[in-house]
Amino acid sequence: MADYALCCCSTADVSEELLQSRNIKYVYFNYELNGEQCKDDFGRTNTPADLYRKMLEGQSCRTSQISVGQYMSFWKPFLEAGQDVFHLTLSSGISGSYESAVSAREELKKEFPNRTIVVVDSLQASAGYGLLVDKVADKRDEGLTLKELEAWTLENRKRVYAWFFSTDLTFFIRGGRISKAAGLLGGMLNICPVMDVEPDGSLAVKEKARGRKKAERRIIEIMQDTCENGLDYTDKVFISNSECLADAKSVADKIHSYFPQVKSIDIFDIGATIGVHTGPGTVATFWWGTKERG
Repeated sequence: MADYALCCCSTADVSEELLQSRNIKYVYFNYELNGEQCKDDFGRTNTPADLYRKMLEGQSCRTSQISVGQYMSFWKPFLEAGQDVFHLTLSSGISGSYESAVSAREELKKEFPNRTIVVVDSLQASAGYGLLVDKVADKRDEGLTLKELEAWTLENRKRVYAWFFSTDLTFFIRGGRISKAAGLLGGMLNICPVMDVEPDGSLAVKEKARGRKKAERRIIEIMQDTCENGLDYTDKVFISNSECLADAKSVADKIHSYFPQVKSIDIFDIGATIGVHTGPGTVATFWWGTKERG
């Protein structure tokens, strides 16, 4: 058994059951809904359906990163028990949580000078972050030391590919990721923006597909071009969705058809932190590439 705790944040957007079964510890992100402080706790406080309904009704919603104090309180029990800590954060390209985690580490060094806290920026979001955490757990279980695990993660984190599309542009427009004019035109023309997570961990609109089916096909084409071993891909695929499970299953069916040797395809809900910005109608697909994205 590893002598360190493997940790992440709830924004990994996989199931609580998966994290618990892999012995991955986690800390909750926060958000505020109509003035009420909430935890991004895998939909227990607000299910995805309830969250999007309230947002569409006009209730204000904003997210907040994990504070330095929260990280310190989360890690301290592991350190007191004599364990080191390996923590993967949500991408610094979309959140300041990495900086908060680094600050918390520096503070705790003063109290626990003989313990080690490793903080790694995943450069990923949602279940792409989750796919990386899951693989890191595999490497931990293979017996990698803390130092070896840090080196492996830094070398391989950009091999996680993340491509997504949305059939509802409402909250992309509200958040300023798509202009109002472009959003209105896109709605009239049934445009689905196809987006990715860039090498620096930020999000970018890369293409525009006419309709969901073309967006799905484009995701499959990109996967064919980039995934490890091409059509003979044998690793896992994670898919996350914001209240559009049928669309996510449609993508999963296509992947099964084109990549018959895929190890597994798991579908998860997009959590509140990411969902506040995407709104409903987003499907994100994550896989392992042969080389770094970019």
